[in-house]
Amino acid sequence: MSIKKQFLKSKPVCKVSFKLTKDQVNNAGKVNVVGDFNQWNETSDELKPLKDGSFSQTLELESGREYQFRYLIDGTTWMNDEEADRYVNSGLGDSHNAVITL
Repeated sequence: MSIKKQFLKSKPVCKVSFKLTKDQVNNAGKVNVVGDFNQWNETSDELKPLKDGSFSQTLELESGREYQFRYLIDGTTWMNDEEADRYVNSGLGDSHNAVITL
């Protein structure tokens, strides 16, 4: 897993790149990054599959904020990013959401 942040000087946004390897997603066919930045829409922000079997997506998110998110693998399995800035309780049982701070 990797998260890369690129802050833009021209506007108050950060380009955030999310990447998961083939092994991390157990050869999944589809991966979405789902969070409060897309109203937890499970079908938006689908990561693009790469030739090596990994998945990647870059989003422009407003700087100066924190965002909670998780990955949804093949529409059934939720997963957090190991490189998140921190984790918070999701309010749904004992599950947690990853947090990215921009």
